[in-house]
Amino acid sequence: MQKKTLSDITIQGKRVLMRVDFNVPLDGEREITDDKRIVEALPSIRKVLDNGGRLILMSHLGRPKGKVNPDYSLAPVAERLSELIDTPVIMAKDCIGTEVMQQALALQDGEVLLLENLRFHPEEEANDPEFSRELASLGEVYVNDAFGTAHRAHASTEGITHFVQTAVAGYLIEKELMYLGKALENPERPFVAILGGSKISGKIDVLDNLFSKVDTVLVGGAMIFTFFRAQGLETGRSLVEENKTDLALELLAKAEQMGVRLILPEDVVAAPEISPDAPFHAAPVDQLPAGEMGVDIGPKTAETYRREILAAKTVLWNGPMGVFEIDNFAGGTVAVAEALAEATASGATTIIGGGDSAAAVAKAGLADRMTHISTGGGASLEFLEGKELPGIAALNG
Repeated sequence: MQKKTLSDITIQGKRVLMRVDFNVPLDGEREITDDKRIVEALPSIRKVLDNGGRLILMSHLGRPKGKVNPDYSLAPVAERLSELIDTPVIMAKDCIGTEVMQQALALQDGEVLLLENLRFHPEEEANDPEFSRELASLGEVYVNDAFGTAHRAHASTEGITHFVQTAVAGYLIEKELMYLGKALENPERPFVAILGGSKISGKIDVLDNLFSKVDTVLVGGAMIFTFFRAQGLETGRSLVEENKTDLALELLAKAEQMGVRLILPEDVVAAPEISPDAPFHAAPVDQLPAGEMGVDIGPKTAETYRREILAAKTVLWNGPMGVFEIDNFAGGTVAVAEALAEATASGATTIIGGGDSAAAVAKAGLADRMTHISTGGGASLEFLEGKELPGIAALNG
């Protein structure tokens, strides 16, 4: 996906309308608890300001359902951003309308205006052409740097491109496409994919697309039990997609046919319930007690997976190995994160596909030891499935 980027356009004196992903978590006091998404947008923001552009930022925050809701105002983001760039950030009261247009036109070189939450208007998610046209009229060039929303055809990501001549990718999207794209198109081998999560149904398309690209797939998360049930093993009270056992057998057969090693756990951590106080122990996969459920990959599997990861040159991880939110059931996920950090230090390219995997790496304190952590869980998943991302497809090639 060769797309023009910020580096390909002139910015000096122009109103640059930039879609960013400032959908940050806030606590009850409306304080930002994690500013990673703001920080990720800084290279593009600084490029525009350093080159004398007049920056108009737009984003959504949360799910206000198309209505104005002060709990979802971007005001705390304006405050945090101004601290990070050491420049005042003007906060607009809305994202369209006469007053906003006047603020946009009054901007001087190097100034920043942040529009209020796009999703206060139902037209944003409906990709309404009139709303797209109003947003587009605020700027002279458009930059999309919100990878986290690139898989959605919304007014601010796809619709807007029909009303501007210049629509390019920001540096964050460029980075995402570089790492995810290279992994899928031209990876250094061996290429290992680690897939976790609770359901096979959520990962079928990813597996299908990856079989033609990877050498090995390591499987974790609750979806392993659908494979085990398909193979005739007892799965106790573990989560199983009963209607997907035939599919599990098909996937195993397809992997074999395509020469891909699909590796399932040899042992699991078992517990009677998902609770921080529940007793837990490791058990071979064919000896899971009837009244218990699998909540993580076991220590033997974690060691096997570690060896596979350390032998790889490219590793892609999407989905935790177990219920990592509970410390007693996080061992497998942490072991994988540690192995990835070790592999990175040895020169491998390690890519974390956003969402829960990114949260798990952060929880393990290893985020800065990965090659790339995707900022979009849903977007990276669709990219790995081989789907076109509308917010990126619409940009100038």
